[in-house]
Amino acid sequence: MIPMPLFRSKLSAPRLRRRIVRLLCFATIATTAFAQQQAAPAVKPPAITLDDAITRARANEPNFAAAVGTNKDAALDQSIARAALLPNVVYNNRYLYTEANHCPNANKICVESSGVNGSTVPAPVRFIANNAVHEYVSQGSVTETIGAQQLNAVSRASTSLAVAKAELEVARRGLVVTVAGLFYSSSVAARKVHVAERAANEAASLTKLTQQREAGREVAHADVVKAQLQQQQRDRDLADARLEADKARLELAVLLFPDPRTDYTLAVPDVPPSVPARADVEAALAKRNPELESALASAHLADLNVFAARSAYLPELQLNYSYGIDAAQVAVHSYDGSNNLGYSASATLNIPIWDWFTTHDKVKQSEINRDTARTVLSNTQRKLIAELEEYYAEAVAAHDQLDSLNQSVATAAESLRLTRLSYSAGETMILDVVDAENSLTAAELAREDGMVRYQTALANLQLLTGTL
Repeated sequence: MIPMPLFRSKLSAPRLRRRIVRLLCFATIATTAFAQQQAAPAVKPPAITLDDAITRARANEPNFAAAVGTNKDAALDQSIARAALLPNVVYNNRYLYTEANHCPNANKICVESSGVNGSTVPAPVRFIANNAVHEYVSQGSVTETIGAQQLNAVSRASTSLAVAKAELEVARRGLVVTVAGLFYSSSVAARKVHVAERAANEAASLTKLTQQREAGREVAHADVVKAQLQQQQRDRDLADARLEADKARLELAVLLFPDPRTDYTLAVPDVPPSVPARADVEAALAKRNPELESALASAHLADLNVFAARSAYLPELQLNYSYGIDAAQVAVHSYDGSNNLGYSASATLNIPIWDWFTTHDKVKQSEINRDTARTVLSNTQRKLIAELEEYYAEAVAAHDQLDSLNQSVATAAESLRLTRLSYSAGETMILDVVDAENSLTAAELAREDGMVRYQTALANLQLLTGTL
């Protein structure tokens, strides 16, 4: 066979050498970059505390963003209502053309009927509402309206802002409730994975023990089958626990990160705080509660709406002052030397007389809404008292059960240890070991559920009093 050449090219030898050198340089750079990438340490996922989770969720949760926007709109409405009390200044520029009443004179100028001094005037207009054939208006106008409705609008806007602020706080606390629930649920789901892993390892160890004893003709094959069934169930429980943990992590990550697949860890304190004293809780609740503040502000706003509807029966005063030019020429002085600059002022008092019961019906509507707002306020006060009793009792009961749950786990672990020793000595049956394993797993899961129950109850109590 004739060997094939390595390169088929018409390049000259110097150019070929330069190309080979360039390729070697590129290969060296790529190898160095790959080595640096392999040597670079792995980025540790961030540890998220509950406060960090709440801060991140504020930027991503749409309902909270809507409440923030509503609060800003209410602040602008208050500014608009205050500005309505101040005079309004407008500069008007206008040109009016009106058809003239032409005279028989060739020059289109009519002689006054009195004929005094032979003076003349421009041809009169056909519409008496206008002043001349060519009329130019260039004036600055200041208008002020004084009435009960304008004054009441400021109070209504201020009260609406108070309602929006209270609703914003309600939305913030609702967001905290959601984040806290997802935070603790994700944490307990991760701990349940560890419980399922321990149970799966324990079941695998029991299967191995029964196989060894069967090989030594100490137990029947039925023990191996029972242990294998137990191991298969624990493996399925482990797969389900991991799935639930992944789902909980994704639900929380939707509120925390732009990409829900971002890796992170949760920093949950090992020892939860104790339940605050009842007197401190009641003092904090009396100091501030957004639901109660919102109900109070809404009731006050309903009263102002009633006054606003009734104020339509009252008269309204309008003041106007204008200064500038309203003449047949755009000039400071007219043709005869008179001054075109001048001012005018007017005061108008509008007295309502008859509106076909429109105002009467609006007053009735506002009174109905006021009664509804008062009912909501009364219900909010009663509900607040009931929630205080419920949340505090829940927190105390859940806290008192933590020690009992820990003791149950310790007792079940000791029972499993003794049962396995007894089974290894041939003194007990395989069913006793399976029952002991199930008891330990159930106790550990109950402890995790009790922990998340207490954390959630404490968070609800802190939210009710405004300490979270």
